[in-house]
Amino acid sequence: MRQLLPISALLLGSAFLLFAGGINSLILPVRGNLEGFSSMSLGLLGTGWALGYVAGCILSATVVARVGHIRAFGVLCSIAAVSMLGSAILITPWTWIILRGLCGFCFAGTAMIVESWLSERTEPGARGRVFGVYTMVNLGASTAGYMMLTLGDPSGFFFFALAAIFYCLALVPTALSNTSTPTPMVSVKLNMHALWHNSPVAVFAVFWVGVSNAAFGTLAAVYAQNVGLTLTAVAFFTSIPILAGAVIQMPVGLLSDKMDRRKVLLGIAALALLADLAFILLAPEGRTLNLALAALLGGSIYAMYPVIVAHANDHAEPGTAIQISGGLLLTFGVGSIIGPTVAGWAMSEVGIRALFYVTSAAHGFVILYTLWRISRREAVADDDKSTFQPINAGRTSNLQTAKLSQNEQPETPQDGDKVVPPDAAH
Repeated sequence: MRQLLPISALLLGSAFLLFAGGINSLILPVRGNLEGFSSMSLGLLGTGWALGYVAGCILSATVVARVGHIRAFGVLCSIAAVSMLGSAILITPWTWIILRGLCGFCFAGTAMIVESWLSERTEPGARGRVFGVYTMVNLGASTAGYMMLTLGDPSGFFFFALAAIFYCLALVPTALSNTSTPTPMVSVKLNMHALWHNSPVAVFAVFWVGVSNAAFGTLAAVYAQNVGLTLTAVAFFTSIPILAGAVIQMPVGLLSDKMDRRKVLLGIAALALLADLAFILLAPEGRTLNLALAALLGGSIYAMYPVIVAHANDHAEPGTAIQISGGLLLTFGVGSIIGPTVAGWAMSEVGIRALFYVTSAAHGFVILYTLWRISRREAVADDDKSTFQPINAGRTSNLQTAKLSQNEQPETPQDGDKVVPPDAAH
């Protein structure tokens, strides 16, 4: 509690932001489907988000350096609210894609600002626990945002306005906070060749995980609507996978600390492929089976990313954790741009279950390449392994997430890092 009280304003602001984000991410595919948008155009919503988020991760540190943390956070929250209201007024696919990308940029920037703030306000030895609380707050807020859609009619203006209101409320706690100037934000010089040499399986797998996770995260609601699930069931169908992924991370992490992480990744990918094939072959139409398979798929796909990051860090040189996280995030982002586009096109051309053709292909590639790499390289000894850290799915992670999740944070930047000067004043 001594650690949490000084950052309560940041946690509250983040909760408001993620609550609005939960509404935003579900109302657009649901309403777009009601408006008759094609699966291709709805998949491009995810592509727009991923493009904006990657751009935000790259450019946000520069924006903060120019105007400061407080102003940057307020501006980004305001732009997110504008994008939400614009989506309610201009109901066309291409307008929504652009506005969704703008919102992705804002989310990347606000997350980096909040997390750099948390990093400064938390003692190094408590950062792991604080990060866990922060993750659970965000998870709970996002889930609450999803479930809000069960309380009204998605064809009206209400949910767009509600999300915009909470985007605006998110800036209030931080604007009124009297915390000290946040720590400098981290900007990393990436070396993708070195990252591939460090761990080919991590780079290959994280790309295809980006493809599958973004495709499912963007188009799950469209699938659920088209198989005839009620709006309440659609909300559960999109939120249960995230909850399952959060719950399974700890047992998966403990297992990966005791054996070759590549074999753990192999097992998780096999479970994901099993869920994919069940969606395709069983063609479930009822609520119970769809939700059960969604939980199995979500628990698998959202547990892969932290295992991949941990495996890459097992082979890393000391002091390169931020560079590795940045490279994996960029690779994940590229996959997140491609996945929804391909899956949306496939659903438009082949049928609604083509979503799982795309995810099953991605998971199949992960399995085959991981098997090949296991035969080519010995496993890391247990004593040489890094410590597994439960982390957000890559689509909602950034360099500040990687920094905050380190229990022992160095006071000075590592070689290859650039730091953006902190605010001169609030």
